[in-house]
Amino acid sequence: MLVFTEHAERRRKERGMTEIDIELVVKQPFLQKRRQDGLIEVICKARNRNIKVVYEKRETHLRIITVI
Repeated sequence: MLVFTEHAERRRKERGMTEIDIELVVKQPFLQKRRQDGLIEVICKARNRNIKVVYEKRETHLRIITVI
């Protein structure tokens, strides 16, 4: 389950992405790394462009921090 912060939801909409697009990025990234702050950064091609998503794993869901 994905839960979006207000910031991530606003960025998602600004970029014309759906929640399904973001789920694809998170589930099928071509690049994934854990940042020093503990957040996970993933990149995937969606809608003919590279999309970066930063999220944090929680017990019951993934908290989407931003969509770049």
